[in-house]
Amino acid sequence: MINKEKSDDTASSSTATRPKYNTKERVCTTISESPTHRLDIEDLFSNPSDSKDKPNLDILKQHILLEGRLTEQAALRIIESGATLLHEEPTLLNIDAPLTICGDIHGQFYDLMKLFEVGGSPSDTRYLFLGDYIDRGYFGIECFKQECLIKYTEKIYNSCMEAFDCLPLAAVVNNQLLCVHGGLSPEIQTLDDIKQLDRFCEPPSNGAMCDLLWSDPTENYGNEEGLLTLVATPRMNAQEKSSSSSAITNSSESLYLPNTARGCSYFYTCAAINEFLVRNQILSVIRAHEAQDLGFRMYKKTSNTGFPSLITIFSAPNYCDVYQNKAAIIKYDNNIINIHQFNYSSHPYWLPNFMNIFTWSLPFVCAKLNDILLKILNICTDEELNQNDEDFYSLIKNNQIEQHKEQIRSKIRVVGKLAKIYKKLCQLNENVVTLHGLTPSTNITQLDKDITDEAEVAASILRQTTASAKEHFSKVKVLDRANERMPPPKTTTSSADSSTTERV
Repeated sequence: MINKEKSDDTASSSTATRPKYNTKERVCTTISESPTHRLDIEDLFSNPSDSKDKPNLDILKQHILLEGRLTEQAALRIIESGATLLHEEPTLLNIDAPLTICGDIHGQFYDLMKLFEVGGSPSDTRYLFLGDYIDRGYFGIECFKQECLIKYTEKIYNSCMEAFDCLPLAAVVNNQLLCVHGGLSPEIQTLDDIKQLDRFCEPPSNGAMCDLLWSDPTENYGNEEGLLTLVATPRMNAQEKSSSSSAITNSSESLYLPNTARGCSYFYTCAAINEFLVRNQILSVIRAHEAQDLGFRMYKKTSNTGFPSLITIFSAPNYCDVYQNKAAIIKYDNNIINIHQFNYSSHPYWLPNFMNIFTWSLPFVCAKLNDILLKILNICTDEELNQNDEDFYSLIKNNQIEQHKEQIRSKIRVVGKLAKIYKKLCQLNENVVTLHGLTPSTNITQLDKDITDEAEVAASILRQTTASAKEHFSKVKVLDRANERMPPPKTTTSSADSSTTERV
């Protein structure tokens, strides 16, 4: 009886001290639970039957901030309605101030929400975005083919691509500022030339439309004298080049050079910008397209106005989660330009290229299990294998003894090789996390040795903590240079065996 009471007391004490877990609540309460319900047309539109009804932006924004998603029907309605509105706009917009001008977003949705805090609510503030709305960020579908397929469907992707083809190519603000994504083109001499372009297509790899989207200022903008030579457009023959030389050249200076950094289009010089400004009687060119450590850059001023001939604006802070750059927007009102900078906002964590955590962590688990197996096999050393155990070997024929020893050694060698392989895979996956958005779009474990070696070097550079912010930005920009080029066209074959080309 006494023993039973003691046993009951012990059990009662153990039950009292045992922690209680609520299986109905989240273990990690600091991370908000993503909505499981996808917003439908009825959730977003007050009058779903009215094709001109607008979605409730507050509901949509809050839902996406929590990483919620939409039904395919709701997403398609928003995309197609937007495409219809864009289709009605001219190729060259004419906009009056006040206006807020923004550069690249690159799918950084949470930074876009910060941008609206800095620039003002879209309900009472007019915004002009200069392109690069998607790619490189992990939330690009909300602000690409891979992300669309993961979060939505290929139908959503195709609808987005059709909507992008409706976007205007440039804008003139207050008849003073030409706003464009990349820059100028030797085929664009006047603003009317932009108006004549047919924009309802996939951007080509050359020509005026390509140049507006992909061209850049020269690296030594404003100091190109005597360094450049005339470069005609690909479609110019010798006679056309000669007849148009007065429009493309300025004394001994050349206006355009092949853009080797992008793999397409041109570098334009300060002389090219100045000549274009004078010819079209405008004040400056504002463009995006290039990451800036401060979020903006003002180039050489014109001699007749004292205003910067060119301004680059970039609105994606901590670009690719590695650049550590600031972002900026331009508020233009009463002929005054004010530049507002802001830093990046925290966002939900995603592994690069949308890898799932189980695939990413598998090499680490295998490496640990392999270490355990190797330790078990190494309990029997070579010295012990060479010792004669009469009781053991009496059960084995003499010709099988050496075979048994060699089998054990072979197992140890195989496990040792596996350990090296898993160690390499673990290092690759650690590099993926370090590189963030700089990783190739394919599985890094499937890349050739040269690229994986480059990834190792790049990751080691990014792990350095002694570099200043400016040095870090410069290093990352060099490492990311290959990703800034125009993607190669992807050739596909249709069911009728006819080849078609699409831009990845």
